[in-house]
Amino acid sequence: MKNTIKSLGLIVLLLFIASPVMAAAANEFSLGDTMTKFASEMGFAAFFEGEGWKYAVMIALGCFLLYLAIVKKYEPLLLLPIAFGMVLTNLPDAGLFHSELWAQFLDHNSPNYHSYGAIMRDGGLLDILYIGVKAGVYPCLIFLGVGAMTDFGPLIANPKSLLLGAAAQIGIFVTFIVCQFDFTGFTPEQAASIGIIGGADGPTAIFLTSKLAPELLGPIAVAAYSYMALVPVIQPPIMRMLTTKSERMIRMAQLRQVSKQEKIIFPIVVAIVVSLILPSAATLIGCLMLGNLMKESGVVERLSNCVQNELNNIVVIFLGVTVGATATAESFLNVQTILILCVGIVAFGFGTAGGVLLAKFMNLFQKEKMNPLIGSAGVSAVPMAARVSQTLGREADPRNFLLMHAMGPNVAGVIGSAVAAGILLSFLG
Repeated sequence: MKNTIKSLGLIVLLLFIASPVMAAAANEFSLGDTMTKFASEMGFAAFFEGEGWKYAVMIALGCFLLYLAIVKKYEPLLLLPIAFGMVLTNLPDAGLFHSELWAQFLDHNSPNYHSYGAIMRDGGLLDILYIGVKAGVYPCLIFLGVGAMTDFGPLIANPKSLLLGAAAQIGIFVTFIVCQFDFTGFTPEQAASIGIIGGADGPTAIFLTSKLAPELLGPIAVAAYSYMALVPVIQPPIMRMLTTKSERMIRMAQLRQVSKQEKIIFPIVVAIVVSLILPSAATLIGCLMLGNLMKESGVVERLSNCVQNELNNIVVIFLGVTVGATATAESFLNVQTILILCVGIVAFGFGTAGGVLLAKFMNLFQKEKMNPLIGSAGVSAVPMAARVSQTLGREADPRNFLLMHAMGPNVAGVIGSAVAAGILLSFLG
């Protein structure tokens, strides 16, 4: 550690000495004038000008999120690039991301309205990569990989799981309604983007927000992935509060074996039916089901492996860093962001409660009772939410095994959140 600090200090010292000397030699200025000019143009100087302290706060926040990703391992695959993107975009004068160019892109009165020309000409590295977010490409490619890694067998074996996945989306719509009250100050488009946090589906939240309220993308993405990482902390108290110990001890019969033919037909039928009913959801659902069909068909193993690994990894890097780049000091450090973070956790809580309560309600009308804990897995944090159901079930009865039963509502939640995003997009897009 000491050697690392010494090496870093030596590099900084060499840069501090060499840059002014080379500039003085090239421009034939006096060394003193060059040193003064070099010092004034350093990024450090911006911290002491006007609201420069905000940059320092955002960099510190980015470093804190890096700590959570690396040390605490909270959703590290996405939280790490998001946090580092947050650090990069708030480095003064680095020119990696230009929020003003994207403001012009969204301004109806600007000559650059919905034109990528200015972005390509004047943008930095992260501006160029962010085009994939704005065009809705990255979230859809993520869904392609998710589909290839998902087993819909538990959902096919127990179709009632689909209802639990749908019930868990209630947090999205409750939050959407609440955020439209006058005291919140949110527009309907912003309210929809905040509400989608309740689905606990990061790519869907990014997809919808980039379409409806791109100015809130940074806070919403950070909130969505933070709460996804905190599923084991947020959900258990709600689940215990809404269920009795006897309900948590309910054992469920083993699921039937699902045939390969069923697994192949399922993604095809879902893609066609959902897209015909709700065309605005076709992009996400289509990619999700295509990825799953690649996996289950068994005839394109190379493509399936690619979307699960290489393609998915590349897209995760681009998506995370560019979404983090939207968390600039101007867009993040305000009352609106705090409100988003507060409302987001409420949305997540309502989603968890919705699945549990529907499972309890369904038990009133069926002979074979289901354990209500699996309803909480209806949020689409796969497979973490299903593991939480399993953990609480075994806490009440060490011999209880709920994981595969909870995976049904869990994967149904992925479909449900995409459908909810499509509904909101069809009304507000």
